[in-house]
Amino acid sequence: MNPLVESARQYYSGKFNEFGATHRGADWNSVESQELRFRQLLKVCEGDSVFDLNDLGCGYAAMYDLLKKAAPKASYNGYDICSEMIQAAKKRLGNKPNMRLFEGNQMSLADYTVASGVLHVKQAATDEQWLEYIHETIDQMNKASRKGFALNFLTKYSDADKMRPDLYYADPCYFFDYLKRKVAFNVALLHDYGLWEFTLIAKKQ
Repeated sequence: MNPLVESARQYYSGKFNEFGATHRGADWNSVESQELRFRQLLKVCEGDSVFDLNDLGCGYAAMYDLLKKAAPKASYNGYDICSEMIQAAKKRLGNKPNMRLFEGNQMSLADYTVASGVLHVKQAATDEQWLEYIHETIDQMNKASRKGFALNFLTKYSDADKMRPDLYYADPCYFFDYLKRKVAFNVALLHDYGLWEFTLIAKKQ
């Protein structure tokens, strides 16, 4: 396993073991902010009613509930590197229709892929190492998506006195430009929903 991925697995396993299948177990401040992030990400599939969605870093599959309200006919594939998270998701959801859960980060092809928070916590990695990992993750999401993908980042426009050295604060202009030039999709940058972060939505032609 990639050392950065293994480090992330240990970090989130620790959070889950401390707080369980809750927003804090997934390292979010509140249920409200967690769902607000999900709503931004799910804009990638707005206007579509029958599709399959990969949720990379799904945690205990909290996004499943919101997805089924927005698109009852959608199929959900959740992936997480923490076995504890996947087991909690299976226990919480049981045998829901059109829902599959997998331990790991190797995704099958789906219409859309989303990732919430998987690129926030760099821990001891340098910014250069983390940027390379981000590029690899974007490439992975692109290859796993027929129609498009969405992901979020902490923003470099956060208040300086609240920034933490173990977190990665991204430049929204850089990543918008990166997707437009390197991935060549229709790209939307959302930086207007009241959190110190932004969401990028990339749709294929």
